[in-house]
Amino acid sequence: MRDYLTFVARVARLSFRGGWPFYAWMGALTVLSLIGLNAWARQFVDGLQTTGMTNQVSWGAYIANFTFLVGVAAAAVMLVIPAYVYRKEHMHEVVLFGELMAIAVIVMCLLFVMVDLGRPDRFHHMIPPFGMFNWPGSILSWDVIVLNGYLLLNLHIAGYLLYCRYRQQKPARAFYIPFVFISIAWAVSIHTVTAFLYVGLAGRSYWHHPLVPSRFLASAFVAGPALLILTFQIVRRAMRYVIDDRPIFTLRMIMTVAMIINMFLLGCELFTEFYSPTQHAAAAQYLYFGLHGHRGLVPWIWTAIALDVAGLLLLVTPLSRRIPWLNVACVACFVGIWIEKGMGLIIPGFVPSPLGQVVEYLPTWNEAIVCMGIWAFGALLFSWMLHVAIPILDGSLRAEPGLASSTSQP
Repeated sequence: MRDYLTFVARVARLSFRGGWPFYAWMGALTVLSLIGLNAWARQFVDGLQTTGMTNQVSWGAYIANFTFLVGVAAAAVMLVIPAYVYRKEHMHEVVLFGELMAIAVIVMCLLFVMVDLGRPDRFHHMIPPFGMFNWPGSILSWDVIVLNGYLLLNLHIAGYLLYCRYRQQKPARAFYIPFVFISIAWAVSIHTVTAFLYVGLAGRSYWHHPLVPSRFLASAFVAGPALLILTFQIVRRAMRYVIDDRPIFTLRMIMTVAMIINMFLLGCELFTEFYSPTQHAAAAQYLYFGLHGHRGLVPWIWTAIALDVAGLLLLVTPLSRRIPWLNVACVACFVGIWIEKGMGLIIPGFVPSPLGQVVEYLPTWNEAIVCMGIWAFGALLFSWMLHVAIPILDGSLRAEPGLASSTSQP
């Protein structure tokens, strides 16, 4: 226990050490997080009337970001599978980055759910068996279980491996390998259960079809690796930590296959909606072409499709074998899927309403500032974890020689 407390104390001291770029970056993120917290406090006092949500559109930017980020968190498994299932040694050096990213993103997911609640003090009702929620019949309760379970799994795996590296000890396989394989299935579950939240709403025809879970997973395995590739570029340049190109191009291959599947499933959806159109296609009509003069999302969805197509074309051509072009493809795919899977999925489920009303949704400034604050806090948390993890990984922060029993790389 004394050794562990020493480890925690050294990590705490390291958290506040760095050059001026570190202080500037962390200071800016802290300020943005506090601005977002202030906006949420205003919402807490005045209620959800400070948002653009209405009785007709009861989910907005908060749930749109939540849906997108669940997929980003699930995509951490794209590092775990090559490393532990296919035994790709070059992937072991970056697995921890995926675990740390999953932790930060799941925290963001939980924060987006929290700010979407009109009465956050009643959050405990969603936690089985403490609340009064309809568990196990409620899919929302299952979503609470899988998200928090995935957070705990990643905290255990990343924390244990970093502590072993700090002590220069070989990690006990029985203490983390089973959790690694559980996390693979659990990563799939968090996005599948989230998809079931929408699929199970039979009154919302835009969501009520079996392709939603498949598209969720396919798009997740594009956006998550895209963010990891960009993160690796930043880590190599800003933190002087050596990351080989092989993990980057392994993720590029995964992105390419997943993006092809995602676009194919999108084509299947469009064919089903528009080849033999019915009244159930009204939401898709609103999204892609407008409905009764309402065209709020039309420019957004076509921008998303253009970015997705551009990203896919770059990925399947030799251009993406060059890092600068690969980064362009990653940005295009990430932004395109964020639009398509966020606002392009959530809002059309409510427009038109089951009674045929067309009430458009637009986030308010206060709502946008809360979203900005949560994104800034997630970046702050991820940056802090990288700041303390990299010195442990490169050996500059380690236990005193008397505490290290053996040296080995996880």
